Amino acid sequence: MFELVTSEASYCKSLNLLVSHFMENERLKKILHQSEAHILFSNVLDVKAVSERFLLDLERRVEENIVISDVCDIVYQHTVDHFSVYITYVSNQTYQERTYKQLLQDKPAFREVITQLELDPMCRGLSFSSFLILPFQRITRLKLLVQNILKKVEEKSERETTALEAHKELETVVKACNEGVRKMSRTEQMISIQKKLEFKIKSVPIISHSRWLLKQGELQQMNGPKTSRTLRTKKLFREIYLFLFNDLLVISLAAQGQSSGLGGGEVVSPGLFPAHGFQFSPLPRSEMKRWMISLAPNRRTKFVSFTSRLSDCPQIQCVHPYVAQQPDELSLELADVLNILDKTDDGWIFGERLHDQERGWFPSSIGEEILNPKIRAQNLKECFRVHKSDDSQRRKLGSRNRQ
Repeated sequence: MFELVTSEASYCKSLNLLVSHFMENERLKKILHQSEAHILFSNVLDVKAVSERFLLDLERRVEENIVISDVCDIVYQHTVDHFSVYITYVSNQTYQERTYKQLLQDKPAFREVITQLELDPMCRGLSFSSFLILPFQRITRLKLLVQNILKKVEEKSERETTALEAHKELETVVKACNEGVRKMSRTEQMISIQKKLEFKIKSVPIISHSRWLLKQGELQQMNGPKTSRTLRTKKLFREIYLFLFNDLLVISLAAQGQSSGLGGGEVVSPGLFPAHGFQFSPLPRSEMKRWMISLAPNRRTKFVSFTSRLSDCPQIQCVHPYVAQQPDELSLELADVLNILDKTDDGWIFGERLHDQERGWFPSSIGEEILNPKIRAQNLKECFRVHKSDDSQRRKLGSRNRQ
């Protein structure tokens, strides 16, 4: 609990530096257009004001008694009343990063001022971009800090109740932040795909607010009667490029005379996959398995997910951060614990992160398997405890629906 207070004080100090040292710098103001400054700094002033108010309430609690009674009640109240400003800030992240890179590239004066400001001892060797990403890191860390408090408080106590409530509200905000970032990047991705596709007969609108890409890549499609299909008869196969969306499968061919363009083929709705099927054999084994899981996400996996409430399941702990490169991959932070749902022979794991049940692929080299069954059981126990308020909510909802 004390760490939550001290880390908020440190975060608040860094936000003040971002505003006073960078945002309000006169030279920077002259270089940046108003719209560029707005994208770059977004609603950071609102975030700063929320942090200051939050810290004030936390410090008052510490002043009451150095042995802190509780902080999760304060976290809960501020999350419900004020933390929506984080969703606005974090959702702007995609445009913020792109604008920053563009400014560094196009405006030498901007690059020069930023470099000089970063060299100031006040920055403690941190880059400008490190300060910009602080709000997203903070809201995620707050959730983890409350999780750690929850692991230590007495079961069925008042502190457990407030910690569960605070965690639930923080998880809602973090999910909304992630969804905001995802929507922005998905929209850009859909626009890019729409530009690549040329439909020969009837054009199909690809861009939709409720549609996103699950996987894309080259495959070989089988043609001709089943009896004549062998790997030797190469004419029976054609190179295709698949775009698998959550509600649509687009099968395309390379446009004539173009190496990068794609020409329209078939458009397949969910559940209406072509009878001739696809040939997976030229793919690496990991890629084949990834396609199979993407095409049939509810199929049984090699290992069972913790959500089945089994007492044991293979687990892995992340020892190196990983940034997802494909839509079906999972970005991981240091110390993330995941249940292993499936593996490939060439070093890929399909896992489910314990603290938020997000699923995806990642290389096995970034983690260490947890071999001790007692530690695995403890991880599951802690995870069930953190999410038991969600479970009870689901049970109430289920009984209400049955009635």
